[in-house]
Amino acid sequence: MKVNIGVVIAAAGQGKRMGGSVKKQFIELGGKPVLLHTLSLFIGLEHVKEIIVVTAEEDMECTQELLRGYRGVRVIPGGAERQDSVYLGLKALRSVEYVMIHDSARPFLTRPTLLKLIEALRAKRAAILAVPVKDTIKRTDAEGIVVDTPPRKSLWAVQTPQAFALSDIIRAHERAREEGFIGTDDASLLERMGQTVHIVEGEYTNIKLTTPEDLVFGEAILERRKETGDDTSRTRI
Repeated sequence: MKVNIGVVIAAAGQGKRMGGSVKKQFIELGGKPVLLHTLSLFIGLEHVKEIIVVTAEEDMECTQELLRGYRGVRVIPGGAERQDSVYLGLKALRSVEYVMIHDSARPFLTRPTLLKLIEALRAKRAAILAVPVKDTIKRTDAEGIVVDTPPRKSLWAVQTPQAFALSDIIRAHERAREEGFIGTDDASLLERMGQTVHIVEGEYTNIKLTTPEDLVFGEAILERRKETGDDTSRTRI
C-alpha cells in the first residue's frame, strides 16, 4: 500500500544545554550543519511528499538560506513550546495522510530503520522509535528517596521520528491545547485519548545532540560509518 507522508522537523529550540553562541541545528559535524544531516534522512524517500522545518522566528532567515535549493522543503516559524511548534508544522502540511515528527538534533538515524517505522505506520496508524533501557531505573519522591525500581524489561527510551495518521495526531494536539496539557512527547497526546501506540525498535546511535559531550559521540558515529562504508542513512527506500 502506498502512503503519502509529510515530515515535521522540530528545530525551534534554544539549545541552552549545548552552550555556545551557535544553536545546535547549525553546529557543523563532519563539515556539514546538523540540520542538513537530519534533512538528508528524508530527502528522496519514495513516500515523503513534503517536509516542514519549524524554527524560531529569529532563525527564519538563516534557516531559509541554509535550505535554499531543497525542493519540497518549507520553513515556518514555531511557537513558545516544542508542542506548539509541532502543531504549527502539522497544520502547515497540505496533501498527506501521515506524518513523521522528528527532532532536528537527531541526525544519525539510518534509512533501514525509517523503513521499519513506515511499515509499522502503514499497519498501525501510530508508531514510535524506542530502544530498550540498559540501565537500572529508580523512581524517587520529591525528597530524592527511592520509591521503587521498575522492571527494566518493560522500560524503553523513546526516540524520534514518531509517526502517526495526520488526522489522529492533529486531533490529539487540538484536545491538548483546549485542555492546557503539555506532553513529554507527541505520542503521549494520543495515549491520553486511549489510542494504541506501537513501538518499533530503534538504534542506540540515534542520539539527540543536547550537550557538548554528545558532539563527541556524534563525530565518532560519523567517523565509524566513514571507516566502514556503512553510510546506511543514504540507502534509498
